[in-house]
Amino acid sequence: MGRKSGALVLVAVSAVLVGCADAGDGSSTVAAAPPHQVTAPGPFFGECGSVTDDEVAEAFAMPPFTAVTRNSVGCEWEVAGAGGPSVTFSWYRGSPIGRERAGSELIGRPATTIDIQGHPGFVASSGGILCELGVEFGGDFIHWSVMYANARPAADPCEVARVLAELSVSRAT
Repeated sequence: MGRKSGALVLVAVSAVLVGCADAGDGSSTVAAAPPHQVTAPGPFFGECGSVTDDEVAEAFAMPPFTAVTRNSVGCEWEVAGAGGPSVTFSWYRGSPIGRERAGSELIGRPATTIDIQGHPGFVASSGGILCELGVEFGGDFIHWSVMYANARPAADPCEVARVLAELSVSRAT
């Protein structure tokens, strides 16, 4: 048996052992994954969260965007190309917001609970140059990310994200 196949067997055996627990009576039980919860879809958010390029530019307060990308899951407005100052909108259908919040916390951006027009959410920031804000709608959520990168922030990124999120929420149908 080669090193790779030996490692694969070790990983498989470990996974089986981790999934089993002693019930105390000599029998073993397998830990079951929690059942997937089906939720009703949230409201409809038009293209880019129903926020216009001009509204994003006004809130962001930076030089004109050099690129605007629109696709099936969201939009991104960039000032100086990839890695430069940017604003991003994403709409997640049937995806738990808690996973996004936990991801922010794992990379060192502690999240704070917020409320946008009666909808729960979170906001997480890093060094006054980056802010992400998520708003939950049952099993769906929207996410705004504002990043000034190495540019001097023209506005508080969390204030920009909040303004844009409030526009999206108020225009949802």
